[in-house]
Amino acid sequence: MIERISATEVLADCRPMLGLSSSQEAALDDATLAGLGRRSAGIHCPCSRSTLRASLLECTRGLPSAYNSLPEAVDEAIESLIVGGDLLELNDVVTEDSNVRQTWVFAAPPGFVVRPSGSVYLFGVVPDQDSLLPSTLSGRVLHRGATRLLEPRSGDDLPHELSELGLQGLSADAWIKSPRLEDPAKLIARHQQLLACEDPVTDVQDLLILDSAQPVTYYRGRWTKPTNQDGMFVARRPQEFGAPLWCLVDLRNGAPVRLLDLPLKQTRWRACDAAWHLQMAIDHRSNGPQCYRRRADNGGVRFDFFSPLPQWSQRRLMIFGTPAPPDRSLISYVLPANEAEAEEKFLQQNLWLSRVDSRR
Repeated sequence: MIERISATEVLADCRPMLGLSSSQEAALDDATLAGLGRRSAGIHCPCSRSTLRASLLECTRGLPSAYNSLPEAVDEAIESLIVGGDLLELNDVVTEDSNVRQTWVFAAPPGFVVRPSGSVYLFGVVPDQDSLLPSTLSGRVLHRGATRLLEPRSGDDLPHELSELGLQGLSADAWIKSPRLEDPAKLIARHQQLLACEDPVTDVQDLLILDSAQPVTYYRGRWTKPTNQDGMFVARRPQEFGAPLWCLVDLRNGAPVRLLDLPLKQTRWRACDAAWHLQMAIDHRSNGPQCYRRRADNGGVRFDFFSPLPQWSQRRLMIFGTPAPPDRSLISYVLPANEAEAEEKFLQQNLWLSRVDSRR
Protein backbone atom coordinates (compact mmCIF):
# COMPACT_ATOMS: atom_id res chain seq x y z
CA MET A 1 0.00 0.00 0.00
CA ILE A 2 1.17 3.50 -0.81
CA GLU A 3 0.30 5.94 1.93
CA ARG A 4 0.33 9.69 1.48
CA ILE A 5 1.95 11.56 4.35
CA SER A 6 2.14 15.26 5.07
CA ALA A 7 5.24 17.45 5.03
CA THR A 8 4.97 17.71 8.81
CA GLU A 9 5.07 13.92 9.10
CA VAL A 10 8.09 13.76 6.79
CA LEU A 11 9.90 16.19 9.06
CA ALA A 12 8.85 14.28 12.20
CA ASP A 13 10.17 11.01 10.72
CA CYS A 14 13.39 12.71 9.61
CA ARG A 15 14.41 14.08 12.99
CA PRO A 16 15.00 10.74 14.80
CA MET A 17 17.24 9.66 11.90
CA LEU A 18 19.37 12.73 12.63
CA GLY A 19 19.47 12.01 16.36
CA LEU A 20 16.86 14.62 17.18
CA SER A 21 13.62 14.32 19.11
CA SER A 22 10.48 14.00 16.98
CA SER A 23 8.56 15.97 19.61
CA GLN A 24 10.15 19.28 18.62
CA GLU A 25 8.26 22.06 16.87
CA ALA A 26 6.75 20.92 13.59
CA ALA A 27 8.98 23.20 11.50
CA LEU A 28 12.56 23.30 10.34
CA ASP A 29 14.90 24.59 13.03
CA ASP A 30 18.64 25.19 13.26
CA ALA A 31 19.42 21.73 14.66
CA THR A 32 17.46 19.93 11.94
CA LEU A 33 18.95 22.04 9.17
CA ALA A 34 22.46 21.39 10.53
CA GLY A 35 21.76 17.64 10.70
CA LEU A 36 20.55 17.64 7.10
CA GLY A 37 23.64 19.64 6.15
CA ARG A 38 25.92 16.99 7.65
CA ARG A 39 23.97 14.26 5.85
CA SER A 40 24.25 16.07 2.52
CA ALA A 41 27.94 16.70 3.12
CA GLY A 42 28.49 12.99 3.75
CA ILE A 43 27.01 12.28 0.32
CA HIS A 44 28.33 15.14 -1.83
CA CYS A 45 31.63 16.30 -0.32
CA PRO A 46 34.13 17.21 -1.52
CA CYS A 47 32.13 19.72 -3.50
CA SER A 48 31.60 23.41 -3.96
CA ARG A 49 29.65 25.34 -1.37
CA SER A 50 26.98 26.06 -4.00
CA THR A 51 26.50 22.31 -4.61
CA LEU A 52 25.92 21.70 -0.92
CA ARG A 53 23.55 24.67 -0.79
CA ALA A 54 21.54 23.37 -3.75
CA SER A 55 21.31 19.92 -2.15
CA LEU A 56 19.96 21.36 1.10
CA LEU A 57 17.44 23.56 -0.65
CA GLU A 58 16.22 20.58 -2.68
CA CYS A 59 15.77 18.25 0.28
CA THR A 60 13.97 20.89 2.38
CA ARG A 61 11.63 22.04 -0.37
CA GLY A 62 8.03 21.86 0.81
CA LEU A 63 8.88 21.20 4.46
CA PRO A 64 7.30 23.47 7.08
CA SER A 65 9.73 26.21 8.03
CA ALA A 66 9.77 29.02 10.56
CA TYR A 67 12.43 30.91 8.59
CA ASN A 68 11.57 34.11 6.76
CA SER A 69 14.08 33.15 4.07
CA LEU A 70 15.04 29.48 3.70
CA PRO A 71 17.95 30.16 1.30
CA GLU A 72 19.42 32.59 3.83
CA ALA A 73 18.93 30.04 6.63
CA VAL A 74 20.70 27.39 4.54
CA ASP A 75 23.65 29.72 3.96
CA GLU A 76 23.87 30.38 7.70
CA ALA A 77 23.65 26.65 8.46
CA ILE A 78 26.55 25.86 6.12
CA GLU A 79 28.60 28.66 7.68
CA SER A 80 27.83 27.29 11.16
CA LEU A 81 28.97 23.80 10.09
CA ILE A 82 32.23 25.25 8.80
CA VAL A 83 32.83 27.32 11.93
CA GLY A 84 31.92 24.36 14.14
CA GLY A 85 34.40 22.04 12.43
CA ASP A 86 31.96 19.67 10.72
CA LEU A 87 33.07 20.98 7.33
CA LEU A 88 36.44 22.19 6.11
CA GLU A 89 36.57 25.01 3.57
CA LEU A 90 39.73 25.03 1.49
CA ASN A 91 40.85 27.68 -0.99
CA ASP A 92 42.62 27.18 -4.32
CA VAL A 93 41.56 23.54 -4.70
CA VAL A 94 42.73 22.03 -8.01
CA THR A 95 40.28 19.64 -9.69
CA GLU A 96 40.29 18.23 -13.24
CA ASP A 97 41.67 21.41 -14.78
CA SER A 98 44.94 22.41 -13.11
CA ASN A 99 44.42 25.99 -14.27
CA VAL A 100 41.10 26.31 -12.42
CA ARG A 101 41.27 26.74 -8.67
CA GLN A 102 38.14 26.84 -6.56
CA THR A 103 37.01 26.99 -2.95
CA TRP A 104 35.57 23.62 -1.93
CA VAL A 105 34.12 22.18 1.24
CA PHE A 106 35.20 18.81 2.60
CA ALA A 107 33.57 16.65 5.26
CA ALA A 108 35.81 16.77 8.34
CA PRO A 109 36.75 13.45 9.95
CA PRO A 110 34.94 12.75 13.23
CA GLY A 111 36.58 14.22 16.31
CA PHE A 112 35.98 15.75 19.70
CA VAL A 113 37.25 18.39 22.10
CA VAL A 114 36.88 18.13 25.88
CA ARG A 115 35.47 21.38 27.28
CA PRO A 116 36.56 22.86 30.64
CA SER A 117 33.25 21.69 32.16
CA GLY A 118 34.03 18.06 31.28
CA SER A 119 31.42 17.85 28.53
CA VAL A 120 32.59 16.87 25.06
CA TYR A 121 32.16 18.93 21.90
CA LEU A 122 31.64 16.73 18.84
CA PHE A 123 32.48 17.59 15.26
CA GLY A 124 32.89 15.88 11.92
CA VAL A 125 30.89 13.82 9.43
CA VAL A 126 30.72 10.10 8.68
CA PRO A 127 30.01 9.58 4.95
CA ASP A 128 26.64 7.95 4.18
CA GLN A 129 25.68 7.80 7.85
CA ASP A 130 23.42 9.95 10.00
CA SER A 131 25.39 9.61 13.25
CA LEU A 132 29.05 9.21 14.11
CA LEU A 133 28.20 7.40 17.40
CA PRO A 134 26.55 4.11 18.34
CA SER A 135 22.98 4.25 19.66
CA THR A 136 24.19 3.97 23.28
CA LEU A 137 25.82 7.40 22.97
CA SER A 138 23.93 9.09 20.13
CA GLY A 139 20.78 9.29 22.25
CA ARG A 140 22.67 11.32 24.84
CA VAL A 141 23.90 13.99 22.43
CA LEU A 142 22.57 17.50 23.09
CA HIS A 143 21.86 19.44 19.91
CA ARG A 144 22.09 23.21 20.32
CA GLY A 145 21.72 24.77 16.93
CA ALA A 146 24.55 23.42 14.80
CA THR A 147 26.60 22.26 17.80
CA ARG A 148 26.58 18.82 19.43
CA LEU A 149 27.58 18.19 23.03
CA LEU A 150 27.93 14.99 25.02
CA GLU A 151 27.57 15.35 28.79
CA PRO A 152 29.48 12.85 30.98
CA ARG A 153 27.73 10.61 33.47
CA SER A 154 29.11 9.16 36.67
CA GLY A 155 31.85 6.66 35.86
CA ASP A 156 32.15 7.77 32.23
CA ASP A 157 35.49 8.10 30.50
CA LEU A 158 34.19 9.75 27.36
CA PRO A 159 37.58 10.67 25.83
CA HIS A 160 38.75 7.06 26.03
CA GLU A 161 35.44 5.67 24.76
CA LEU A 162 35.29 8.08 21.84
CA SER A 163 38.92 7.39 20.92
CA GLU A 164 38.15 3.66 20.90
CA LEU A 165 35.35 4.39 18.44
CA GLY A 166 37.86 6.04 16.10
CA LEU A 167 37.17 9.70 16.84
CA GLN A 168 40.20 11.97 16.98
CA GLY A 169 40.63 13.91 20.19
CA LEU A 170 41.98 17.46 19.90
CA SER A 171 43.07 19.78 22.66
CA ALA A 172 41.09 23.00 23.05
CA ASP A 173 44.25 25.00 22.28
CA ALA A 174 44.78 23.17 18.98
CA TRP A 175 41.16 23.51 17.92
CA ILE A 176 40.83 27.23 18.68
CA LYS A 177 44.31 28.26 17.56
CA SER A 178 44.17 31.95 16.70
CA PRO A 179 46.48 34.47 15.01
CA ARG A 180 49.21 35.99 17.12
CA LEU A 181 48.27 39.14 18.99
CA GLU A 182 49.11 42.13 16.82
CA ASP A 183 48.73 45.87 17.15
CA PRO A 184 45.83 46.95 14.88
CA ALA A 185 47.90 49.78 13.36
CA LYS A 186 50.64 47.33 12.35
CA LEU A 187 48.11 44.90 10.89
CA ILE A 188 46.61 47.69 8.77
CA ALA A 189 50.02 49.01 7.70
CA ARG A 190 51.17 45.53 6.64
CA HIS A 191 48.16 45.10 4.37
CA GLN A 192 48.51 48.63 2.99
CA GLN A 193 52.09 47.87 1.99
CA LEU A 194 51.06 44.66 0.23
CA LEU A 195 48.19 46.44 -1.52
CA ALA A 196 50.51 49.21 -2.72
CA CYS A 197 52.70 46.59 -4.44
CA GLU A 198 49.82 45.32 -6.61
CA ASP A 199 49.49 46.31 -10.25
CA PRO A 200 47.03 49.14 -11.01
CA VAL A 201 43.50 48.29 -12.08
CA THR A 202 41.18 50.40 -14.17
CA ASP A 203 37.69 48.90 -14.05
CA VAL A 204 36.14 46.53 -11.53
CA GLN A 205 32.50 45.71 -12.12
CA ASP A 206 29.91 45.39 -9.34
CA LEU A 207 32.37 46.04 -6.50
CA LEU A 208 30.96 46.29 -2.98
CA ILE A 209 32.90 47.73 -0.06
CA LEU A 210 32.52 47.44 3.70
CA ASP A 211 32.12 51.11 4.50
CA SER A 212 33.75 52.10 7.79
CA ALA A 213 31.63 55.25 7.90
CA GLN A 214 28.44 53.23 8.38
CA PRO A 215 27.21 52.14 11.86
CA VAL A 216 28.96 49.07 13.23
CA THR A 217 25.72 47.76 14.74
CA TYR A 218 24.16 46.97 11.33
CA TYR A 219 26.54 44.74 9.37
CA ARG A 220 24.47 44.32 6.22
CA GLY A 221 23.90 48.05 5.98
CA ARG A 222 27.66 48.63 5.87
CA TRP A 223 27.98 46.98 2.47
CA THR A 224 27.66 49.60 -0.25
CA LYS A 225 28.87 50.54 -3.71
CA PRO A 226 31.84 52.93 -3.77
CA THR A 227 30.95 56.57 -4.28
CA ASN A 228 33.63 59.10 -3.34
CA GLN A 229 35.65 57.19 -0.73
CA ASP A 230 39.45 57.27 -0.47
CA GLY A 231 41.79 54.73 1.10
CA MET A 232 41.88 50.98 1.77
CA PHE A 233 38.62 49.07 2.15
CA VAL A 234 37.56 45.48 2.63
CA ALA A 235 35.58 44.56 -0.48
CA ARG A 236 33.92 41.79 -2.47
CA ARG A 237 33.87 41.43 -6.22
CA PRO A 238 31.96 38.90 -8.34
CA GLN A 239 33.54 36.05 -10.27
CA GLU A 240 32.11 34.04 -13.15
CA PHE A 241 31.50 30.96 -11.02
CA GLY A 242 31.06 30.76 -7.26
CA ALA A 243 30.62 33.25 -4.48
CA PRO A 244 32.05 36.78 -4.74
CA LEU A 245 35.74 37.05 -3.92
CA TRP A 246 37.02 38.78 -0.79
CA CYS A 247 39.66 41.39 -1.42
CA LEU A 248 41.16 44.70 -0.36
CA VAL A 249 40.73 47.69 -2.61
CA ASP A 250 42.50 51.04 -2.75
CA LEU A 251 39.99 53.72 -3.72
CA ARG A 252 40.61 57.21 -5.08
CA ASN A 253 37.43 59.27 -5.09
CA GLY A 254 35.45 56.05 -5.21
CA ALA A 255 37.38 54.52 -8.10
CA PRO A 256 39.45 51.36 -7.50
CA VAL A 257 43.12 51.77 -8.35
CA ARG A 258 44.56 48.57 -6.81
CA LEU A 259 43.21 45.20 -5.62
CA LEU A 260 44.62 42.53 -3.31
CA ASP A 261 42.78 39.22 -3.07
CA LEU A 262 42.26 37.55 0.30
CA PRO A 263 43.39 35.43 2.00
CA LEU A 264 47.07 36.25 1.74
CA LYS A 265 49.32 33.48 0.48
CA GLN A 266 50.63 30.95 2.99
CA THR A 267 47.92 31.65 5.56
CA ARG A 268 45.63 29.12 7.19
CA TRP A 269 42.71 31.52 7.65
CA ARG A 270 39.71 31.74 5.37
CA ALA A 271 39.29 34.84 3.22
CA CYS A 272 36.23 36.02 5.16
CA ASP A 273 38.00 35.52 8.51
CA ALA A 274 41.00 37.54 7.36
CA ALA A 275 38.67 40.25 6.05
CA TRP A 276 36.55 40.47 9.19
CA HIS A 277 39.63 40.58 11.42
CA LEU A 278 41.18 43.36 9.36
CA GLN A 279 37.91 45.30 9.37
CA MET A 280 37.90 45.13 13.17
CA ALA A 281 41.34 46.74 13.15
CA ILE A 282 40.20 49.41 10.68
CA ASP A 283 37.12 50.24 12.77
CA HIS A 284 39.22 50.39 15.94
CA ARG A 285 41.69 52.81 14.33
CA SER A 286 38.89 55.02 12.99
CA ASN A 287 37.52 55.55 16.53
CA GLY A 288 34.39 53.56 15.74
CA PRO A 289 35.26 50.09 17.10
CA GLN A 290 32.98 47.17 16.56
CA CYS A 291 31.08 46.29 19.70
CA TYR A 292 29.28 43.66 21.74
CA ARG A 293 26.63 43.69 24.42
CA ARG A 294 27.00 41.83 27.73
CA ARG A 295 24.20 40.92 30.14
CA ALA A 296 23.19 38.30 32.69
CA ASP A 297 21.32 35.26 31.37
CA ASN A 298 19.98 32.49 33.66
CA GLY A 299 23.09 32.24 35.81
CA GLY A 300 25.44 32.78 32.89
CA VAL A 301 26.59 35.74 30.84
CA ARG A 302 25.22 36.48 27.40
CA PHE A 303 27.31 38.14 24.71
CA ASP A 304 25.57 39.65 21.68
CA PHE A 305 27.59 40.57 18.59
CA PHE A 306 26.54 42.85 15.74
CA SER A 307 29.13 41.81 13.14
CA PRO A 308 30.53 38.43 12.03
CA LEU A 309 33.33 36.94 14.07
CA PRO A 310 36.34 35.11 12.60
CA GLN A 311 36.13 31.33 12.77
CA TRP A 312 38.81 31.01 15.44
CA SER A 313 37.07 33.44 17.81
CA GLN A 314 33.67 31.77 17.39
CA ARG A 315 35.25 28.43 18.23
CA ARG A 316 36.42 29.83 21.56
CA LEU A 317 32.83 30.77 22.35
CA MET A 318 31.64 27.31 21.29
CA ILE A 319 34.12 25.62 23.60
CA PHE A 320 33.48 27.79 26.64
CA GLY A 321 29.80 28.56 26.03
CA THR A 322 26.79 27.71 23.90
CA PRO A 323 25.07 29.47 20.98
CA ALA A 324 21.90 31.41 21.79
CA PRO A 325 19.14 32.78 19.54
CA PRO A 326 20.17 36.28 18.41
CA ASP A 327 18.34 39.13 20.11
CA ARG A 328 18.69 42.38 18.16
CA SER A 329 22.11 41.07 17.18
CA LEU A 330 23.81 39.00 14.50
CA ILE A 331 25.37 36.32 16.75
CA SER A 332 24.83 35.48 20.44
CA TYR A 333 26.50 33.12 22.93
CA VAL A 334 25.95 32.37 26.60
CA LEU A 335 29.06 31.67 28.69
CA PRO A 336 29.40 30.39 32.26
CA ALA A 337 29.97 33.24 34.69
CA ASN A 338 33.43 31.91 35.62
CA GLU A 339 34.60 32.06 31.97
CA ALA A 340 33.05 35.40 31.02
CA GLU A 341 35.82 37.71 32.29
CA ALA A 342 38.62 35.89 30.47
CA GLU A 343 36.69 35.73 27.22
CA GLU A 344 35.69 39.37 27.45
CA LYS A 345 39.36 40.26 27.82
CA PHE A 346 40.12 38.17 24.72
CA LEU A 347 37.44 40.02 22.73
CA GLN A 348 38.87 43.38 23.71
CA GLN A 349 42.55 42.53 23.22
CA ASN A 350 42.47 40.27 20.16
CA LEU A 351 39.47 41.63 18.27
CA TRP A 352 39.57 45.21 19.59
CA LEU A 353 35.85 45.12 20.41
CA SER A 354 34.15 47.61 22.68
CA ARG A 355 31.36 46.89 25.17
CA VAL A 356 28.14 48.84 24.77
CA ASP A 357 25.20 49.49 27.10
CA SER A 358 23.20 46.28 27.64
CA ARG A 359 19.94 48.22 27.03
CA ARG A 360 20.98 49.04 23.49
